[in-house]
Amino acid sequence: MLDVLDVLHRDRLALRIHDGAFSAMDLTARHPRTGELLSTVKFMVQTLAAAGELQRDLQRELTYDGLRAAEAKGNKGGRRPAVTAGKTEGVRAAYLEGQSIAALARDHNVSRGAIRTAVADLLPEYTPVDAGTPAPELSVVVDMPGKVADFLRAADLAPVERAVLDQGVTVRRGQGYTLRITAVPAIHRRLLDLCQALDGAAAVPTQRKARRESENRVNLHAPTTDLGSQSRSAT
Repeated sequence: MLDVLDVLHRDRLALRIHDGAFSAMDLTARHPRTGELLSTVKFMVQTLAAAGELQRDLQRELTYDGLRAAEAKGNKGGRRPAVTAGKTEGVRAAYLEGQSIAALARDHNVSRGAIRTAVADLLPEYTPVDAGTPAPELSVVVDMPGKVADFLRAADLAPVERAVLDQGVTVRRGQGYTLRITAVPAIHRRLLDLCQALDGAAAVPTQRKARRESENRVNLHAPTTDLGSQSRSAT
């Protein structure tokens, strides 16, 4: 089983267990009379477990020895320190004078990433972000009741709204269904506004219930921060 014995130190051994040691052995073989596992099987399994535990302990000890040796040489593990506030201006000035990021990292004993962070706005690939530009909306998933989806399919929709409905995934629920729609919150709000007729007197109770359920789901998964949209949905 232990076909190779590597000597790494004068007082340390590492065992290399052959991967195919038990490939030809039936580890479920049992005695024909007692039904218990064969003694040879028990022995091999216990030996393998003991060898694996020994190997893990040896690896742990070797790891600790390596860490202590690195500390003795002055090397410390963990994340390398960042550029301090007092050195940031000097680093930026040196970078503008033409010194490379690698050289600055060596001089200040920090990583290249720390230097890049300190001079981020001076890099050629830097793109300034306009604080007044709103962040783009992310798509959210809302399950639209089937009665609302049927009403909207017969309505006059814009091309983007029609495409959202066509790309929806039908989820069967008993005798009915829901249409799982993925779109930005503004599209969900627009579709909700287009089915306001389901709240009217001409709608049947099941349609009014479906419309209210759709509104609750949109408010939950696609909340709006636009005061104008809030006032429209309230009406």
